[in-house]
Amino acid sequence: MRGTRLRGLPVNAFETPPIAEEILRIAAKGDGVTASGRYAWGVAPGDILLPDGTVQPGPHHVTPPCRHFGQCGGCQLQQLDEESLANFVEARVANASSSQELGAEAFAPPHLSPPFSRRRASLRAESSGGRVVIGFREAKSHRLVEVTECHVMLPEFTALLAPLRKLLIKLGQGQAEPKGRRGAKGKHNHARMAADIEFAMTEQGVDLCIKGLKAEGLAATELLLDFARDNGLARIVLDQGYGPEAVWEPEPVTVRLGAVSVPLPPGAFLQATLDGEAALVGAACEWLEGAANVADLFAGLGTFALALAGQGSRVLAVEAARDAHLACKSAAERGLVPVFAMHRDLFRNPLMGAELDKFDAVVLDPPRAGAREQVERLVDSKVGRIVYISCNPSSWSRDAAMLVDAGYRLVEVRPVGQFRWSTHVELASYFIRDQ
Repeated sequence: MRGTRLRGLPVNAFETPPIAEEILRIAAKGDGVTASGRYAWGVAPGDILLPDGTVQPGPHHVTPPCRHFGQCGGCQLQQLDEESLANFVEARVANASSSQELGAEAFAPPHLSPPFSRRRASLRAESSGGRVVIGFREAKSHRLVEVTECHVMLPEFTALLAPLRKLLIKLGQGQAEPKGRRGAKGKHNHARMAADIEFAMTEQGVDLCIKGLKAEGLAATELLLDFARDNGLARIVLDQGYGPEAVWEPEPVTVRLGAVSVPLPPGAFLQATLDGEAALVGAACEWLEGAANVADLFAGLGTFALALAGQGSRVLAVEAARDAHLACKSAAERGLVPVFAMHRDLFRNPLMGAELDKFDAVVLDPPRAGAREQVERLVDSKVGRIVYISCNPSSWSRDAAMLVDAGYRLVEVRPVGQFRWSTHVELASYFIRDQ
């Protein structure tokens, strides 16, 4: 009779009507879950989900600090207090570990990055009729939410949003349709503008990259240069469809990795926060102390390689992205540190067992998809210590299961919540193969 309408009875009348239930936990996508499996968004553990779907806040429910929360899709968990947020980050990693029966011997307390600490951020800019909106997508929507404040990004980024809107409006006016082509009531039609905005904090200041914006001619160039000078930018990069080109860069832009200043190619990967990077790098350095030869796989700019070299290891840094590889190589040569950079795609051409046998330890920090191809070669090697850094507990647990099945012990896991108030969770893990 399920789902059948009877006289005087609603659909599903034979199901037990909902009752008031406590929210027990926050699921992986940020929804709260009750004992009966009911879901609710924007709740915290201890809240009471009432039969009509409304929520009675509990002791762990706080007022979200940002006015855009609930519209902006950047954050999902601003309603959680610090204890519940830490529990969520820890549970995401612990659940992934237990699902594969990895037998982790120790779980460290989670590290949470503080508010206003994100040193890289990607936003969207769109215009229509001369008005420019800069912000983040609404959750599960293409609608762009205009951002006037952000409690995640560095304040220096937020302070640039208003002047950046004005700049984009001026640049857009230069892209208006030719004279004679008028819209309603005789007004000129402005060309629609859509661009991706990327901020990064460097040693020299804010690095701004704008992708998809057409800025041709002397007048547009002067607007960009004036904007950079007036706002003290380290660099402005434009990508008009032909690759990134620096419009303004008074001195080479660098980031500090270990004790070395490393050139920052436009759009290159950086850990989201400095404190999150320190937590991950600190774990790797602690676990691999004393390792004479280390292979850093998916090395990027050399975040782990340069730090490990600084404590005495000789490091092979392997990276597929040529610009990141060259930046790491040049930084190591200038800094006179024992890092040897190799350009190699580890998905198509992973290091083989015989190559890996030359190393006492391996650290790997792959993309979200994980490193199945490389891990399959690791299990055939004689490497005694492995540090696996991950931004995806699901793919990590799959790869970790291969290591455990091959005889490695998962000694410790350290959850890291760099993306504060987000469901995105990272971790550092340490594996040992007993001789």
